Amino acid sequence: MTADVPTQPVFRFAPSPNGHLHLGHAYSALLNHAMARASGGRFLLRIEDIDLGRSRPDFEAAIYEDLAWLGLTWEAPVRRQSQHFADYAAALRQLVARDLIYPCFCSRKEIARAASGQTDPDGAPLYPGTCRHLSVQERQKRLSKGQPAAQRLDMAAALSRCGERLHWAEYDLGTEPRDVVADPGAWGDVVLARKDIPTSYHMAVVVDDALQGVSDVVRGADLFHATSIHRLLQALLHLPQPRYHHHPLILDEAQRKLSKSLMSKSLRDLRAEGITPAEIKARLGF
Repeated sequence: MTADVPTQPVFRFAPSPNGHLHLGHAYSALLNHAMARASGGRFLLRIEDIDLGRSRPDFEAAIYEDLAWLGLTWEAPVRRQSQHFADYAAALRQLVARDLIYPCFCSRKEIARAASGQTDPDGAPLYPGTCRHLSVQERQKRLSKGQPAAQRLDMAAALSRCGERLHWAEYDLGTEPRDVVADPGAWGDVVLARKDIPTSYHMAVVVDDALQGVSDVVRGADLFHATSIHRLLQALLHLPQPRYHHHPLILDEAQRKLSKSLMSKSLRDLRAEGITPAEIKARLGF
């Protein structure tokens, strides 16, 4: 795998087409766009649609419409992750060849039960490595029977092979960058290819950022801890390290993060109420 080295800053906004954009998305898109323009850089739009069961063409079309309504422009063509599963499979094969990947047959209920209350930084049950201890013969037996399996990273082996102190440069707006020590071990043996999807968010985003030459990853603070996984994958796959800025989240009246699952009011809803792009930008500080 090769990655272009950017000759100028490259920023990206990467929504998933599984619902309509809300103010939180608008803030991230506007911030990336503004930082790209201020630095003389490039602004990319990427559609993260690896979850084919939840992604819908009408939601993708709405993303383009909403961003254009806000006055944003982006480079063409737009990278759609569902068209690049081969790139993610190639990266996974590199890790398989180094004996860093193993199949996991556990269900969510089994993982929750075995985790005994331990959680990862996202609050999900921490996988205890059950299938890591299966023999090669047992793994092949289950696979030959067609038992679905996720592909997990052997975290302990990966960290021992990494051979470097993992960290990243976190840029807080208006301040000097701070050095953040990565802690991928807190995530346990993360899934890099799901049972129903031949990749994962972590694998796809790392590969995409490298192949697109993204120099600056600007995204919500809810992904701060996930950066530890991304730094490990970048090191294992010998990919460039971007700069990072994790911006504050836009919250609702109950101080909850805006989300599609909470049915947060969408940009389309606000537009239907007569709210203008200028009012949206002013509300978000642009």
